[in-house]
Amino acid sequence: MKSPLSPAAFEGLDRPDSLLNQTAGATPQADPFCCRSEWQFSFHEAFSPQRELHFRASAGSLLAVAQRWHPRVGTLIEPIESSWFFGCPLLGPDAALLLGAFLGEEEHRNAPPFVLLCGLLPGSKLMRSVAGTFSRRFEVVRLAPAILRSASLAGGVDGFLSRRSSRFRYNLRRAARRAAEGGVSFERQRPSCVAEAEAVYERMLRVEQASWKGIARCGMAEPQASDFYRLMLRRLSASGSARVIFARNGERDIGFVFGGIAGPYYRGQQFSYADECRALSIGNLLQLEQIGWLCEDGVARYDMGPRMDYKLHWTELELRSEARLLRPRS
Repeated sequence: MKSPLSPAAFEGLDRPDSLLNQTAGATPQADPFCCRSEWQFSFHEAFSPQRELHFRASAGSLLAVAQRWHPRVGTLIEPIESSWFFGCPLLGPDAALLLGAFLGEEEHRNAPPFVLLCGLLPGSKLMRSVAGTFSRRFEVVRLAPAILRSASLAGGVDGFLSRRSSRFRYNLRRAARRAAEGGVSFERQRPSCVAEAEAVYERMLRVEQASWKGIARCGMAEPQASDFYRLMLRRLSASGSARVIFARNGERDIGFVFGGIAGPYYRGQQFSYADECRALSIGNLLQLEQIGWLCEDGVARYDMGPRMDYKLHWTELELRSEARLLRPRS
């Protein structure tokens, strides 16, 4: 096992072609985008920058975790994104061994920490490796899984629509016709530098502030959430992997949908629309426009994140993402 990564190597992890992103792309995951630096590092900077980050690497594998002091359990090792637990901190075939070696280092050898892991696929080699590697020193506790919904984009837009109900298709057609008659148009944006990302993000925030979430002060315009998505869009601009579509009425933005691409997968992040436009089904039309763009780009799957009732109409695939707590044996 190699020693901790140098500061220069750490800086290199925050690039589209970094070791972190290469190992994330090569490891089967329930939520591939959320294993990447764009998601993980943006969360750390926006929500928990005081934690100490640790990385350990071997050929084709990477461990990426954060360490903090927890008032009830003491030292806690956790995923870098430690709120929704979408990504996995163990990347590559030897990642569990890297974690074992990390926990065997002097700091943790005599006082084992609690360790929180997530993003584990049921029945996977990694899941079995976690249970086999740590069961002697730790009690491996199963936590509530995350249930994630996705849609196949096989067959393009026609293929996607063929897997939806006839009523769903009829409502979309009717909404599209009404919106077109009302002068609604759609504009694609794919920022390729920080300046473009900033301009696009300011437009998104103006829409968000006019939405019900903005009015209720519970959306992405709130301070930490706003920082998180701004940082993510900036990072995505380095690879051109962001996909943003605005709904417009004349010269005014009235809605947007935003997400990012990781290999053959697209992960939706946020969509919003002006509250006064609720009757125009802008949210549904933005999703359909995004699906059209993704199909043109050859994207294979649309990941919509955690299971919610409205997503059941848009998706037909369901994945379970498991989480485990390693509790030191006394």
